[in-house]
Amino acid sequence: MSSESESQTKEDESESEEESTEEESTESEEVREAKEAVLEGKPRMIATANAEMIMIAQKDPELKEILNTCDLVVPDGAGVLWAGEKLGTPFPERVAGADLAEELLKIASEKEWPVYFLGGAPGIAQRAAARFMELHVPFKLAGCHEGYFDSEEEKKIIKDIKKSGAKLLLAGLGVPKQEKWIRDHMDELGVPVSMGIGGVFDVMSGTLPRAPMWMRNHRLEWAYRLYLQPSRIGRMTALPKFMRAVKKWKKEQGRK
Repeated sequence: MSSESESQTKEDESESEEESTEEESTESEEVREAKEAVLEGKPRMIATANAEMIMIAQKDPELKEILNTCDLVVPDGAGVLWAGEKLGTPFPERVAGADLAEELLKIASEKEWPVYFLGGAPGIAQRAAARFMELHVPFKLAGCHEGYFDSEEEKKIIKDIKKSGAKLLLAGLGVPKQEKWIRDHMDELGVPVSMGIGGVFDVMSGTLPRAPMWMRNHRLEWAYRLYLQPSRIGRMTALPKFMRAVKKWKKEQGRK
């Protein structure tokens, strides 16, 4: 090989390494965690924590233990971002469950990971998968099941997920059921990445519209949800309770 050819080869290799490094640097921590989990084959759990979930955990020791030992907990919600800033440990950004689910599904498409959808009303998970593929990218759907089932049906679901070979499980069963269900069955299921996503299937399926981007950017997605679903007013009281709890804790710790 001539010195000119060798030089060109080295340049190509260098450019390839730079592109790979640049791609890795733009990946979120959540995506890196997911990729590692699939490579290792060891089940990991991702939780998307908002003010409501954290307040539930104050009275639910089981959920509290799950959040404290979860492989990855991401800040989903204006209240959690506010708390980080108030306590002097700000989060880089909000990681909404809907956005993270979309990001993981795109990676699943790229890496050809089979995906299992569990949750929602009858037919919602299937519609969510179909609509996502129509609007974004196709992915391998390993299976779907609604979020309403008894103990006998649960055994069939577990068997179905195990047989499906899913690498990613999105569970929309509501808090804290989805977190407890994943924790109780993740080792048996053997799915590398499992994440509770609440009502994301409703948004993904088009059943429930998501807040406009300007509202998301200004941390007002909760207000849009309340506008669409006034019945959530009781659940929304978790936010001011959470804020009072953070202020009280900060005062007790003697922080300014």
